[in-house]
Formats: sequence, structure tokens, C-alpha cells
Amino acid sequence: MMAADGKRRVLIAGASGVVGQAALDHFSRLEEWEVVAVSRRRPRIAERSCVHHLALDLTDKQACRDAVAAVGSVSHLVYAALYEKPNLTEGWRDPAQMQTNLAMLRNLLTPLAAAGSLRHVSLLQGTKAYGVHLHPIAVPARESAPRHPHDNFYWLQEDHLRDQAARAGFAMTIFRPQVVFGDVVGVAMNLIPVLGAYAAIRREAGKSFAFPGGPPYLLEAVDARLLARALAWAAEAPEARNETFNITNGDVFVWQNVWPAIAETLGVKPGPDEPVPLSTYLPENRDVWRRIAEREGLREPDLLHLIGQSHQYADFCFAYGARRPPAPALVSTIKLRQAGFGDCIDTETMFRDLIKAMQDQRILPPA
Repeated sequence: MMAADGKRRVLIAGASGVVGQAALDHFSRLEEWEVVAVSRRRPRIAERSCVHHLALDLTDKQACRDAVAAVGSVSHLVYAALYEKPNLTEGWRDPAQMQTNLAMLRNLLTPLAAAGSLRHVSLLQGTKAYGVHLHPIAVPARESAPRHPHDNFYWLQEDHLRDQAARAGFAMTIFRPQVVFGDVVGVAMNLIPVLGAYAAIRREAGKSFAFPGGPPYLLEAVDARLLARALAWAAEAPEARNETFNITNGDVFVWQNVWPAIAETLGVKPGPDEPVPLSTYLPENRDVWRRIAEREGLREPDLLHLIGQSHQYADFCFAYGARRPPAPALVSTIKLRQAGFGDCIDTETMFRDLIKAMQDQRILPPA
């Protein structure tokens, strides 16, 4: 289904989030796509962009119906919306959090499917699908593994999506990214503003940029811009139809090993590891950040508006408090590459690029 001018029309839900913003940026640069963005907060929209934004609360069923009616025919949906509890990691096991995420997808998907123009839906999961937040996972984790028997909203959303796809006749693709990084603020899980704020506060106090986590943790990352390119590929690729794919940058990393490159880009000096719970350290230094932001002319003087809940996520990703190195959290991306998407990016380059992007936007202090 094409828009009136012959373009495909993609609706990006959660467009102000780390994945949604990257998807908006990427799709809006492709001439064959018309972009409709929905989110409660207004996303970043480039000048002269043809993106149409609707402020929408996905928990409001009637508002979703009205929005879909106002938008008209939609051929593709990128569902990147997410609801998290104020206490991030505890919320991952909360039945109410799971039901809210299911309701949000259902409220939007039901009128879209009923309209009859929908051809493809991309849905995001993650490595919590393999139970990474509960125990060590198989290395590498593969999409062919049996569904992990723990309660989570991934399975609720996936079952609903598959049912709707079978009824309405559209295709779907599920992506399971590793730790996602982007250049947005105020979200639940994006460590780039956390790194920048922590570095600036340490520098203000005359202290080194010490790694605040625990023992080495072997991980994989995903640049949100890379994920956006995969979403555009999946929207039209026959090989992506009704498939589930892990996705990563293509390499692995340990925080202590990339820390010097992060420090250099931020313009600070690294020092010996110094375990610090950023979930408490950063809020305690809210006034310090405000002073830095006002002096440097930064766009977001409120630290908690800058980092959202990502400081809680940082403790998890940095293995803060661990007594021994956590088991590696690695996934196989062979299936995605064999299907035809082989793009990749060096993770150290990703950190440099995204930090620089946030410096250029006057979100983080210059180096």
C-alpha cells in the first residue's frame, strides 16, 4: 500500500526513544518512504523533513483509534514503544508492566490491522528473551532456542502480533538487539548521556573518569543507527518475513577496554576502576550537572530529564556489585547475516560517533 504520492507510509511508534528516533532519522532520508511518528514527547525532526508527528499516549485506546483514523493508510509499522516502571530492573518482573506493554501494542495494532492496508510490522524484543536478567545464558544465544519459560511482555506482545498477522494477512519481523546505544535523552535505556554526565561531574570534582562498575563483562552492543537500517531492510525483504533475528554491531567489547576511547572523546582522563552505583551517584549530583549545563549552555540542565532511567540500567550493564566476572552475554547473528543483512560497525567507533553527536547537539559538554 502506497501513500497518495506513491511512497510507502511507515508509522514509527515510540519515535522519541533510542530506537524510534534512529528509525525516524533513517526512514525520513529514504525518498520512497513517508514517515508518521507517534510518541508522547516530540522527537527530533530535521528541518525540511516530511515527517508528520502525532502526540499520542498508547495506553489510551480511543486516542489510538482516533490517531489511526486521522493518519489514513499505513503500510508498515515499526513498533519501538516501551513502558518501564520507575524502578527499572524490578519492573522487568512486574505483571502490571507486562500488561501495560501488551495493551499499548494492542491499542495501536488493532485499528491499524482493521484498516486493511498494513503489510509489515517490526517488533523489538531483546536478550531478556533468553533470560539474561535472570541467569547466565547459552553462548551464543540463538533464535532457534525454545521459548524461555519466564513471564515477560515479549511473549505477550509476540503472541498477539502473530494472531493479528494471521487474521489480517500482514508479515512481521522480530528483532532482538543487544545493548542499544543512541543519541537521545530522557529514555529508560541509553547509556551515552549517562557516560557524558558522569564524566562531566567527575571532571567538575577534579576526579578521574574511573570505571564505576564491577569485574569485566563480555558484551555486545547495537548502534541504534545500525538497527534502523535493519528495520528498513526487514520492511521489504522477503527473507525477513515472519522471522526473528538477533542483531549486534558485529563485534564484542568489555567496558574496561573501551573506556580509554570513551574518555578521550569526552575529554577526560581515565583512572583506576572505582565501583560507584550510578543509580544513586548521579541523582546525588543533580545540582552539579545543572551548574555545568548552565555554564556550558547545554540544552538539558535537569540531570534526570537528561538520563531518564538509564542510570539504573548502567548499574546492570556495568556489572556493579558483582563479585566475579558475569557470564558472557553473547548472541549469534548468523541467521540475520544469512538472510541478507550484513551491515556492521566497530563498537569503539560507535561510542566516539554517538558521544560526538551529543556534543554537537549541545547535550553533552564539549571535549
